[in-house]
Amino acid sequence: MLDTAPDTARRPDAKDEHDDPPPHESGRPAILRADAWRDMLRYLRPQRRRIALGGGLSLLGGFSGLIQPVIAKSVVENLEARSPVMAALIALTALVLVSAVVGAIGTFILMRVSESVVLSTRREVIRRVLWLRVAETDKIPPGDLMSRATADTTLMRSAVTTAIVETVNGAVMLVAILVLMGFMDWVLLLTTLAVVLLGGVLVATGLPQLESAARRAQEGVAELSTALERALGTFRTIKASGAEESEAEVAEQGARRAWRHSLKVARLDSLVGAFITVTIQVAFLAVLGVGGARVASGAMSLGSLIAFLLYLFYLVPPLGALVTAMIRFNVVAAAMSRVSELLRLRTEPESPAPARMTHTPSTPASLTFEDVVFRYPGDGPVVHHGISFEVPAAGMTAFVGPSGAGKSTVFSLIERFYEPESGTVRLDGQDIRDLELGALRAAIGYVEQDAPVLAGTIRDNLCIGMPYVDEGELRRVVDQARLGELVGRLPHGLDTQVGHRGTKLSGGERQRVAVARALLRRPRLLLLDEVTSQLDARNENALREVITGITAETTVVVVAHRLSTVSTADRIVVMDGGRIRAVGTHEELLSEDALYRELAATQMLLPVSQLEASAARASDTLGERP
Repeated sequence: MLDTAPDTARRPDAKDEHDDPPPHESGRPAILRADAWRDMLRYLRPQRRRIALGGGLSLLGGFSGLIQPVIAKSVVENLEARSPVMAALIALTALVLVSAVVGAIGTFILMRVSESVVLSTRREVIRRVLWLRVAETDKIPPGDLMSRATADTTLMRSAVTTAIVETVNGAVMLVAILVLMGFMDWVLLLTTLAVVLLGGVLVATGLPQLESAARRAQEGVAELSTALERALGTFRTIKASGAEESEAEVAEQGARRAWRHSLKVARLDSLVGAFITVTIQVAFLAVLGVGGARVASGAMSLGSLIAFLLYLFYLVPPLGALVTAMIRFNVVAAAMSRVSELLRLRTEPESPAPARMTHTPSTPASLTFEDVVFRYPGDGPVVHHGISFEVPAAGMTAFVGPSGAGKSTVFSLIERFYEPESGTVRLDGQDIRDLELGALRAAIGYVEQDAPVLAGTIRDNLCIGMPYVDEGELRRVVDQARLGELVGRLPHGLDTQVGHRGTKLSGGERQRVAVARALLRRPRLLLLDEVTSQLDARNENALREVITGITAETTVVVVAHRLSTVSTADRIVVMDGGRIRAVGTHEELLSEDALYRELAATQMLLPVSQLEASAARASDTLGERP
C-alpha cells in the first residue's frame, strides 16, 4: 500500500515577473530592503561567530592604524626638540606590520564566511528549483531560474564583507577617528563635520536609484540566460532554419539591457566616489586654512595640525566603506529579492531517499477519474470538462483523439504535476491527493511524449532516481526494451556518453531508453505517451510484445495514434475537446463512433476500404448478439 501522508505546500505563490518594476520595488522600496535584510540574516545567522571573529580582527587592525598619527605626532615633536626618534619609528613600523597581518587574517575569515553564505544560498535554491511544482515552473523561464541560482546568489558574497562587516567597522572607525580629532581640536572637528555632512547629503541623493538599476541589470542577465537556454535546447533546429541571427538578436537584447543598467550602476558608483574625493579635498583645504590660522595664533601646535590632517585622511577608508556598503547593499538587496521570489514559489514535499530496489513482482493498480475539470494555471481555456472513466487493474487501456483533446494532460494529472480544478482522481480507490507524493510516483512508470534523455551515460539515464540497481535488473530491462543490440555496439556499453539531451542517440533509441527506464521501476501503473511515434516497424512490434507481456502484472495506459498500438488494447477511450466521447474495443468503436473511424483513416493510416470492411464486420457481429 502507498503511504497516506498529506501533501502540503510550504510557501505561498509568488507573483509573475514582468519587465515593469514590481509593486514592492517601485512603490515600497523600504519594505523591499527590510525583506532583503530579513532573508539575508537568515543565511548570516549560522555564521555569526565567524563574522564576529573576522570583523573583530579587521576592526583591531584598523584601530592599530589609528595609533600611527599619534606616534607620527611624537616623531615630529621629537624632531623639533632634537630628541631621539628611533624608538618611535620602530614602534610605528611594528604597528604597521601588526595592522596588516591582523587585517589580512580578518579579511580571509570574512571571505570564507562570504563563500559559505553563497554556498548555503545556492544549495537552498537548487533544492527549491528541483522540488518546484510543475505549475510553478510555468511562471519563470528555465534560463531565469538558472540566473537566480548562479548570478544572483554570487552577489550574496557582498552581504558579509560589504553590507554587514564594513558597515559596522566603518561606523566604529568613523566614530573613533572623530573622537580623537575632537580631543585634538574641536574647532577643526566642527569644520570637518560641516564639509562631510554636506557631501553626505549629495551622496544620499543618488542611492535610491541604485537598487532599481541593479535589479534591472540582473533581469537583463536572466533574459540573456533564458535566450541562450532556448537556443541551445533547439540548437539543430536553429542551425537547420538559418535562425542564428534572429536568436542572437534575442540574446543580445538581454545583454544590452544588462549593459545599459550596469552602466547606470557604474555611473552612480563613480559619482559617489567623486563626491567622496571632493568632500575630503574640500575638508582638507578648510582644515588647512583654519588650522594654519590656529597654528599661527598659537592655539595649537604644528604637530597637532599634522596629526589632525593625518586623521582627516584616515576618514577616507571608513567613509568609503560606509558609502560602498550602502551601494553594494542596494545591489545585494535587488539580487536577494529575486532569490526570495524564487524561494516563495510552491514546492512539492521532499521524498525520502530511494531504498534498494527489490525484485518483488508488482500488483497492477486500478485508476478512476470522477468528473474531473481542469484548466492550466492562468486564464487559459478549460482542458477537461468533467471527464469520468475507469481503468481496471491489469491490461492495456489506450487514449485516442485529435490533438488538443486533453489526452496527455490525463497523465499530468495522474502524476500530480497539476491539480484538477474539481473532481477526483483515484488510484486503487484512494484519492491521489491523500497519498504521499513520493510513494505515488514510485508506483508509476512514465514515458513522456518527447522521451527526454539526460546528458550522461545510458546507465545514468536508466538509473535516474534509483541508485541501487544491480546488473541483472539492468540487463533485464535492456533486453525487454530491445536495447541489447545498441548497447552491444557502443564502445563502452552502458557507460557510453549519450551527449546533451541524448543527441548521440536516434529518436527511436531515446524512446527505448525512456521505456527501459520506466520498466526498471517495476511500476504498478505504466503511462506511455506516444511511445512508438519514432520507432520503425520492427522495433514497434518488439516493443508491443513487451507491453503485451507485462500487462498481467502492470496496468498499462497509452496515448497513441498508430492503429498497430491501439488495436491491441483491451479498451480504448476516445477523447474530443476535453470530453470522453466513447469507450470500447477497436472493433466496437469502428462500428459505433464516427470520430474513431476518421482517426483510423487519417492518423492511423488505415486504408478506407479496409476501414469499411472492419466496420461492416463489427456491425454484423454486434447484430448477432442477443
